[in-house]
Amino acid sequence: MVQLAPMNESQYARFRERSLRDFAADKVKIGAWSEDEVPKLAEAAFLRFLPEEADTPGAHFLAVIDENQSLHVGEIWLQISESPAGTSAFLYDIVIYEAFQGQGYGKQTMAALDDTARGLGARSISLHVFGFNERARHLYEKSGYIITDYHMTKELN
Repeated sequence: MVQLAPMNESQYARFRERSLRDFAADKVKIGAWSEDEVPKLAEAAFLRFLPEEADTPGAHFLAVIDENQSLHVGEIWLQISESPAGTSAFLYDIVIYEAFQGQGYGKQTMAALDDTARGLGARSISLHVFGFNERARHLYEKSGYIITDYHMTKELN
């Protein structure tokens, strides 16, 4: 069984480094960024969404903990915001570390995330997934997420 617990400062620092690296790699993979742009664009994107870093209002950085073994198996960045439609959550980042993938932690984490978001007053959770990430899309669909729109690109030679 997994538990979601607030990250401490050192966990947040490791999360930030990993998140920036992974996000940048995905942007390069889809052709949105070139390798030489990565440092500047990744940092700018991060600060646009987290102007006060870990203290940004509504931002929740959570460690995914296997309660039975007291293992830190992943991490989450969940953002809570208010709109005329009510309180909602956006899942900016979720990762189950590679050594723990394929063991049911993803499914358990998604269920724990639902409970956490509800506890924070959210009526819905949204997320973005890159089109090439079939494994994540499958997990999200199994967890009850539905596609609400498509963003498509065509390369012109």
